Amino acid sequence: MQTQLPAKWLSSRQGQEADAILRRCVHCGFCNATCPTYQLQNDELDGPRGRIYLIKQLLEEQAEGNVAREHLDRCLTCRSCETTCPSGVEYNRLLEIGRERVESLLKRPLHERLLRWLLLQSVPFPKRFAMGVSVARKMRPLLPKMLRKAVPPRAAAMGEWPVVRHTRRVLLLDGCVQSVAAPEINLAAARVLDSLGISVIRIADGGCCGALHQHLSGAESAVAFMRRNIDAWWPYLDEHSPDRVEAIISTASACGLQVKDYAHYLRHDKYYAEKAASISGQMKDVSELLAAEPVSSVVSVAGPAARIAFHVPCTLQHGQRLTGVVENILARCGFEPVPVKDSHLCCGAAGTYSIFQPVLSEQLQTNKLVALQADSPVMIASANIGCLLHLRQDAAVPVKHWVELLADCLIPE
Repeated sequence: MQTQLPAKWLSSRQGQEADAILRRCVHCGFCNATCPTYQLQNDELDGPRGRIYLIKQLLEEQAEGNVAREHLDRCLTCRSCETTCPSGVEYNRLLEIGRERVESLLKRPLHERLLRWLLLQSVPFPKRFAMGVSVARKMRPLLPKMLRKAVPPRAAAMGEWPVVRHTRRVLLLDGCVQSVAAPEINLAAARVLDSLGISVIRIADGGCCGALHQHLSGAESAVAFMRRNIDAWWPYLDEHSPDRVEAIISTASACGLQVKDYAHYLRHDKYYAEKAASISGQMKDVSELLAAEPVSSVVSVAGPAARIAFHVPCTLQHGQRLTGVVENILARCGFEPVPVKDSHLCCGAAGTYSIFQPVLSEQLQTNKLVALQADSPVMIASANIGCLLHLRQDAAVPVKHWVELLADCLIPE
C-alpha cells in the first residue's frame, strides 16, 4: 500500500512503525473473510481492510474522526485477520496506533468517558473489583439486562492451595478479574501441576497485566502496570535465587498474550527493555507447560462426562498461536472434544467489548453458543476468563475452564 504520511509522523517511532505496517498491506481482502464484524455488518469499514484505510487516512490527516472512531471501536481486536493475512500485516499494532490517534483528536461523550474511567479505576484492582461485584450481586434485580447478565456468580468453595514442595517451580499470574470472579481456576491449575511434581508460587506484589488500559488507549498507565509486574517477578527469574522458577504461567490466555507482548511495548525503555524481553520469553500459557508433561498419568476420565466442546479463545489461537494444544491435552486424558463449526470466530467477549458494543457482542455470543452446542456436549470448556463468563451467561450446559476438567478427574495420590 502506498502511503503519504506527513513528515512529523515519519520522524516519530510510532509513525515509522505505522508506515511499515501499512506498506505491507496489499489490500487483497482475505482478512475480511475471517473478520467477525465484517460478517455481521457486511460493511467494508467494519472489516480489517476498511479499518486499515481509515487509519491510513487518519495518519495522513484526511479522515473524518467520528467515522473512524465508530468503526475502530467496533473492532474486537481478535486478530483473526492476522492469522489469515498472507502478507503478515500486524493489524493489531496498527489498530492501537489508530485508536490512540482518534483519542487525541476527539473528546468522547461524557457518559463514555465516565464509563471508561469507572472500568479503569475498578477492574484492574482486585479489591476494588471485588467490592463492585459484591454490590452488583445485591442490586442484580435492579440492573439493566446486559449488566445483570454480566455479573459473575459467586465463586465456588475453595480448597487448600498445594504447599510448595517440589524442586520444579513456576510463578502464577493471579489476574484481576479471574482472581475475583473464578479463583477456583488457578487453584485447579495448581493442583494439576502439583500432581505432576511442579509447585506453583503466587506473589502479592504482582497486579493487572495492563491489557485493559492498553485496549482503552491508556498506553502510559498500561506501561506502569507492566513495569510493576516486572519488578515483582524479576527476583524469581534470577538464576542465583533459591526461589528461581522455570516459567511464568497464566490460565487466562488474554493475560498471557499481554505479558508476551511486554517485549514489544517496552522495547525502547532503556531500564526495562531487556527485562521485558526476558519476561516475555518466560511467559507460558498453562497449556504450553502441560503439553510437555505426562498429564494422562495423573488424570482419569471416562463415560458421558468426557464429551466436551472446547471454545478456543482468540487470544490463544490468533494471539499466542496455540491452536490445537488444549484439544490434544484433553484427548490424551480421555476427553472427547466435539467438532465446533467456525471455531476461528470470536465469541464477542473481547475484554470490555460486550459493555461498549452490546448488540454486536450478543450476536456473536449467540452464534458461538449455537456452534458449541450443536453436537450436544455435556459441557463447554474455554481457556480465558472473559470468554468463560460471557458464554456462561446463556449457555444451556455448564461452562468451565479446561484445566478445571483435569483437576476434577485427578487420580488420588
